[in-house]
This record gives sequence, structure tokens and C-alpha cells, in this order.
Amino acid sequence: MLNLDTATKVGIGFPDAALEDLAARLRMTRWPDLPGRDSDRYGIEQAYLRELVDYWLDGFDWRAVERRMNEFDHYTADVGGEVIHFMHRPGAGSDPVPVILTHGWPWTFWHWSKVVDPLADPVAHGAPSERAFDVIVPSYPGFGLSSPTRRDDLNFWKIADLWHELMTEVLGCRTYTAGGGDFGALVTAQLGHKYADSVLGIHVSTPTPLDIFQGERWWDITEGRVSPPDATQLERDGLQNYMRKFVAHITVHMLDSQTLTYGLADSPVGLLAWLVRRYQLWTDHGGDLESVFSKDDLLTVATLYWLTNTIGSSIRTYANSAFYPWKPEHDRTPTIEVPAGITFLGFENPPGVSAQERADTYRNAASRRSPSDRSARWYNLVNVKAHEHGGHFAPWENPDAWVGDMRETFRIAMEGN
Repeated sequence: MLNLDTATKVGIGFPDAALEDLAARLRMTRWPDLPGRDSDRYGIEQAYLRELVDYWLDGFDWRAVERRMNEFDHYTADVGGEVIHFMHRPGAGSDPVPVILTHGWPWTFWHWSKVVDPLADPVAHGAPSERAFDVIVPSYPGFGLSSPTRRDDLNFWKIADLWHELMTEVLGCRTYTAGGGDFGALVTAQLGHKYADSVLGIHVSTPTPLDIFQGERWWDITEGRVSPPDATQLERDGLQNYMRKFVAHITVHMLDSQTLTYGLADSPVGLLAWLVRRYQLWTDHGGDLESVFSKDDLLTVATLYWLTNTIGSSIRTYANSAFYPWKPEHDRTPTIEVPAGITFLGFENPPGVSAQERADTYRNAASRRSPSDRSARWYNLVNVKAHEHGGHFAPWENPDAWVGDMRETFRIAMEGN
């Protein structure tokens, strides 16, 4: 069992004055006079943004959100000089396995809320033969409730050091497992790379190389790619769509995050627009975003970032990955030695590639272990699964797939220990 004596139990609750200030700012919004048609070819449509803001003012109940969040246990702890918030659900039974789940941007700890209870109490969720997990979900430093940060140099590999200290020194785990998506997948992979003696296994939904953001074009996720001369129009459209999904926010976050911060920290509508645009582009919603993320869900994210004033510190995470480059702890292959699993969801894939094709590529590369194959040197893969449904926010968009895949990964990993 985890030792929680060194952590402080807290509740989530913000003062009325903060909510009143938010409402006043929303009412005073100066809307832009857009020329011509209100089209999403230029970004989020003003009509939809106005609809969200009207609901934020007159329909959204933040106090109800706080009550739902407080159905879980919340703690803060001093970890490496940082005050870290984490949500906890104790595992059922006498011997649950500790697991730390890490979110990315623009996620919050709440994006894991759909998978926490099935992992902690499998019997109550129709899986009596499955192992229970003692679930820890921290807020990434500088995001939401893990703020303000005391350091300006935090990035994914330095946060992995904090997470290891949290799990081993603060919570007293001799061994543990880890899972993550987006930047959380980088943190999780670094745990598997640096702390293989303590980490039993990892599971991720975004298998990003640990040396990302370190090339000559460190700010460009496309690395300067263009369509080849013989590309079909379908292939060209696919590449353009892929770049539209990811290039804008990564480039600005990497090169000009502090400049962007002034507008987003001062205007809740600006903050909402920047966040919701990512959900529009990254979520597998088939043209109906609110079928996956309701207005309440979207405004929960925006309100949490607004009330904690953490949009600036959250997006700085990108540039810090380049300013403080990752360096390997060893030169062995694979780089991440602990047993690892990956969940691939279809909407996250490169143009023209199915989830199954992507999974097969990783699986085959890992089995070959060719030194020249970039994919092969990263993961000690024991479980790779493909699901066509779902996008960037895996544990929210397809929680059943995530839970099932993660359970399988850790079952395989622990059988080998």
C-alpha cells in the first residue's frame, strides 16, 4: 500500500471572487470584426466560440465540476522543491500494483477520470480476474493544480525525476508501473529508460522518440517535409491536414510561448479559443466535437487553466524540451529497457496510415532490432494494439481500449519479473 503520510490531503475549491472575475471578463469581451464569411479555414469559428462563452456565463456549473472531482482523493506533496498535486484512487484488494498516469497538453489530470475506477477496482467493473491498480494521477508541473512552479527549466525528462521521487521517496513504492499520453508519454518513457530497476512496465498512447525537438529544425514537427513530386492529391491533402493539426501550436509554443501567454492569460475567450481549437483538430469526433467533449467538458479544461493562471507555464514545456536537450542515461538497445506497450488510435496516425498498419510497423521494427531502424532502438515492446476509433486523448476518447491494453501490457511485464 502507498504511504500517504508525507502528503497533504486537499479538496478542490476556488473562491467565489475568482469565478466572479471570470464572469466579468467574459461579459466585457471585445469580439473581433471578422471580414467576410465566418469560416474555420482561418481557425475556430466565432459563432461556435460565442455559443461556448454564452454557456460559460449562463449554463456551466463549475461548483458541480468541483463536486465530481472531489469524489476522488486529492493530495499535494513537496517533491524536489515543487508542490505537486495528485489525484488518488486506492486499489481494491490486498496487493494492488502502483501506477502513475501522466497527462500532456492541453490535458489536465481529469482526462484520466474515465479509466481510474476500472483500473482501481476491476471486480466492480466486470473484470474479476484482472489485477487492481493503486492509481496516482499527478498534475504536470505548471499545469492546473501543480502550480505555481518554482523552476523555469522543467521539461519531460526532469519531470520524470520528480515522478520517480514522488513514487519511491514520498509514497514509498519499491516498484511501480507508469502510463501516459502526449508529453506524459515522454515522461513515462523516460521513467522506463532511466529507472528500469524500479519501473515494472510502461504503457503509452503517443510513442514519441525521447530526442524529439533536438534537430536543426527543433521547432518544426514536420522536419521540413513536403509532398514528393509524384504524390497523389489524396496524399498531398493528407499531409496538409496533418500539418494543420499539429504545426501551428507546436511552432508558436516552441518559438514564442511567452508572447502568446500575455493574450491567453488576460482573456478567457482567447484562452478558450486556443484550447478548443486543439480539441477540434485532434479529437476523433466525426464533425460533432460535443459527441466526445461536451460543452461542460471543454469548459472544465478552460476553467481549470484560467483559475490557476497556468496557460503560460504549461506551454513553456515545449520550449524547455529544446532548451534543455535530453541525453541518454545508457547506450544499450532498446533505449527504454522495461517492458512496454502501445495503444494506437486511428485518428492520431499519419496521412494514409491505419492504426493497424502503424502498430505492425512498430511491432516489426522492434522484432528486427535493426540498428539503422529508428523505431527499433526505443522500446522493449511486449504489447502493441491498434484501434481505429479515437484520437489524441486516448483515455478519454476510448477508455475501454486503454484499460484493456494497459492491463495486458502490465500482465505480460509482471509475468516476466
